[in-house]
Amino acid sequence: MTNPYTPSAASRPAPKWARKRYVGPALALAFFVGIGAGAGEDGRASTTDAKPVAASPQPTVTVTTAPTATATAKPQPAPTVTKTLEVEVTTTVTAEPETDYGSGVGSADSADTGEAEGSVYYANCAAARAAGAAPVHRGEPGYASHLDRDGDGTGCDRG
Repeated sequence: MTNPYTPSAASRPAPKWARKRYVGPALALAFFVGIGAGAGEDGRASTTDAKPVAASPQPTVTVTTAPTATATAKPQPAPTVTKTLEVEVTTTVTAEPETDYGSGVGSADSADTGEAEGSVYYANCAAARAAGAAPVHRGEPGYASHLDRDGDGTGCDRG
C-alpha cells in the first residue's frame, strides 16, 4: 500500500535545473528577435519615427468677428415670500396657598421662596422671542435651564 501523503511522481513540478534550461534560452531568443525586428533594412535603427528638425512655415488665417448686440430682457425680481409663525405662549398661573393664621410658625410668601408671582413658561427660545421676552435672565419669570444652553444665567441670549 502507498502512502497517501506522499505526492505522486506525475504531479511533481519540474526541477529547478530543468526550468533554467528551457526558460533562460527562450527569453534570450525573444530578446534578440525583438532587437532584430526594430532594426532597419540595412541593420541600423529605423529613423522613420523621428520628427523633422524644423517645421516649414505655413500661412495662418485669423478671423475676427464683431460682437453683435442683442436685446435681452431684464430679469424680473423674484417674489418676496413672507412666512408667518404662530407661537403658542403658555402662561402658568399658580393659586396662592391658603394662609394658616393659627400656626404662628410663620408663612412663606412668594418673595421668600424665589418664585415670581405669575410664572411664565416658554417651551423654547422661539416662543420667548415671539413673546418679546428674550433674553431671559435668571430670576425673571419665564427663565428655565433649558433656555440657557451655556449656563451663564441668561437664556435665549444667542440670535
